[in-house]
Amino acid sequence: MRLDHKNIWVIVEKKDKEIHPVSFELLSKGLALKKELGESLVAVFPGDAGKKDINMLEQYGADEILLINSERSPAGSCETVAELICMAVEEEKPQVLLAGATIYGRTLMPLIAVRLKTGLTADCTELSIDRDRKILLQTRPAFGGNIMATIECADSRPQMATVRPRVFRMEKKPGAVKAMVVSKSYSPGVRRAARVLETAVREESLDIGQAEVIVAGGRGLGKPEGFDLISELADKIGGMTGASRGAVDLGWISQAHQVGQTGHTVSPKLYVACGISGAVQHLAGMKGSGTIIAVNEDPDAPIFEAADYGIVGDLYDIVPGILKELERGESK
Repeated sequence: MRLDHKNIWVIVEKKDKEIHPVSFELLSKGLALKKELGESLVAVFPGDAGKKDINMLEQYGADEILLINSERSPAGSCETVAELICMAVEEEKPQVLLAGATIYGRTLMPLIAVRLKTGLTADCTELSIDRDRKILLQTRPAFGGNIMATIECADSRPQMATVRPRVFRMEKKPGAVKAMVVSKSYSPGVRRAARVLETAVREESLDIGQAEVIVAGGRGLGKPEGFDLISELADKIGGMTGASRGAVDLGWISQAHQVGQTGHTVSPKLYVACGISGAVQHLAGMKGSGTIIAVNEDPDAPIFEAADYGIVGDLYDIVPGILKELERGESK
C-alpha cells in the first residue's frame, strides 16, 4: 500500500435534484472496504449540499463529506468537476476513488484518470480488498462476458473504478453518526469543451431495472414465440419480461428487456430464469436478486449454481403447469 495515500472516496451524483441511488450503493459497499483498509469513507460532493443530502450520506456511512467548489464558476460541467476533483485528489491523496457507471460517471472518471495518470476499471461487478497487500481488487466480465477478470492497480494512485447501478445493495449503516463536513474551493483552469444547450427527458416505456419480479427467457426457448409464454407468466405474477443476450441477438425480443453486463443490471425480489444457461455475463447482471428460480433441461447448466431453486425439465411443460396452479389458486 502507498503509505502517502489513504481513505476511500465516493463521488456523489445528483439526478433530478436528488442523490442518485448508485451513490448510496457505493457508500454501502465502501463500508465493507474501509473495514479491510482501516481507513475513512469520504463522500465527495461537487457543489453545495443541503441538510437533506448531508443527512442521507451520513445514514449510508460517510465518515466525511467533502464539498468541492470552484472559485470562478459553479461546478457544473464534467470538465470543471473533473479538474476540481483532481485538484482535491492531489491535495488529499485518497487511496480509492469510486463512481457510478452512469452517463455522468462514465464521462467524468476517464477525464480524472487521464489527468492523474492512473488506471480506471469500468463496469465492475465486484470490489474487494487484498488483505495482505491492502490493494483494491476490481472484478468485471471480460472477453464478451465469457470470463471474470480481476484487475488491480498496484502502483498508481488513486485506484479508480466505476460500478453499474444496482450491482450493490443500498444498506443504511446501523447507528450512523454525524459526518465531518469539509468545504474546499479551487480555481480550475480548464475551459469548457462542451456546453449543454438543452436537456430532454425521454419517456421510457420499460424500466426493467426497477422491477421487483422478473421472468426471463433465453436461447433455450427455441423460438421467439416462447416469449409469449414467458410474458404470460410475468403478467400473472405481477412482473416484467427479461431476456438473455442470446435471445436478444437472435432478434426474438428487444434489447430493452436484456439482462446482463451489456444490458440491464437488476436486483428484483424474484427472478425466474427459463431456458437460460447462465453465462457469466448474464449472471453478473442479476446476481443481486433476492430469490432466483431456474428452469432448464440441462442439469449441469451454470444457472443452477446461482439459483435458490432449480427445476430440471422442459419449460414448455413446466411453465404451463405453473400457470395452471396459479389459476387454480385464484379460483379458490
